[in-house]
Amino acid sequence: MINVFQPTVGHEELNAVQEVFDSAWLGRGARTAQFERAFAERMGADPEQVVSTNSCTEALFLAVQLLDIGTDDEVVLPSVNWVGAANAVAASGARPVFCDVDPRGLNPTAEHVAAALTGRTKAVLVLHYGGHPGDVARIAELCREHGIRLIEDTACAVASRVGDTACGMFGDIGVWSFDAMKILVTGDGGMLHARDPGIAARARRDTYLGLAERSGLDRARSDAVRWWDVDVAAFARRSITNDIAAAIGAVQLRRLCEFVERRRAIAEAYDHGFADAADIARPPPLPHGHASSHYLYWIQLPDGDRRDRLAHHLYRNGVYTTFRYPLLHRVEAYDSGANLPGAEHAAEVTLCLPLHQALSDAEVAEVVRLVREHTDHDLPAASARGDAR
Repeated sequence: MINVFQPTVGHEELNAVQEVFDSAWLGRGARTAQFERAFAERMGADPEQVVSTNSCTEALFLAVQLLDIGTDDEVVLPSVNWVGAANAVAASGARPVFCDVDPRGLNPTAEHVAAALTGRTKAVLVLHYGGHPGDVARIAELCREHGIRLIEDTACAVASRVGDTACGMFGDIGVWSFDAMKILVTGDGGMLHARDPGIAARARRDTYLGLAERSGLDRARSDAVRWWDVDVAAFARRSITNDIAAAIGAVQLRRLCEFVERRRAIAEAYDHGFADAADIARPPPLPHGHASSHYLYWIQLPDGDRRDRLAHHLYRNGVYTTFRYPLLHRVEAYDSGANLPGAEHAAEVTLCLPLHQALSDAEVAEVVRLVREHTDHDLPAASARGDAR
């Protein structure tokens, strides 16, 4: 099966893990701190304001908590989104308010966000769909104008930028994912950046049970009396990562440019392969100054029936595809009656093709061949020719 997602790991990562084993220190330690510093440098951030976590979802929950979002607040986020983002909002007692997206790019514009703002809006939470930065710069400006907090879910955009600014650095808080389906992987894991140093300090405290003091070993080294005593400054969870994951992440971070370059080449091969296909819409071109992580490559068919038939054709021929992400405004638990035509159209006609750095040129060519073979001969549904937009 040609997979949609697949990590690239090898001897370098194994050797890094072996070094951790040899050190006999597997928990959070020096390698975790080194990984945080290296990641901060890559993003152009102060290392003191970057904190590793055990997952991006936990970082989202933490972000909502750090911004004091709760009952009577609303958070605007695009409906084309991962459930973890909406769960983080709803679990706080706040109300997720879903906004529409551009039907081709699947990211919200500043106008989509503005249309969903109310007097109760406390924050906006944006996703960079497929690694494309989207309208994040204008959305950040909109949030500043209204005195609203901005959270960037940068799970798909670890190497995405607008000009010299990395995605994740536009908002009050940015979070990243290193799970097994991402570009930079640690098995599970995440990272959080807070623009406010005070919030960053709270994040570091709240990822480890709200303990106000350094570890017992650190206090013992500084000649503290009864170094085993603790001071609980907040009621918090244990959300830390460890040196095993950090060792893998440090190697993956060094390889990130190589990974993204390969993904860019695959996206260009798809663009070329579908360039003359009248019924296949490709991702919109990136605006000048935008750089993408190329996490997803998606095509759009004229109608949902043809999209579904293509997905089944590809699966029967050994190619796994999907649609990311299911529309959250249709999830009963979030109690939204929103009418979002752009998101609904995109969900009906969009299909994400395999895109990962381990794909061979032959596999990419086979995906293109199978898509073209089917779409060039598949007749449109009699009642819904539609428009690929």
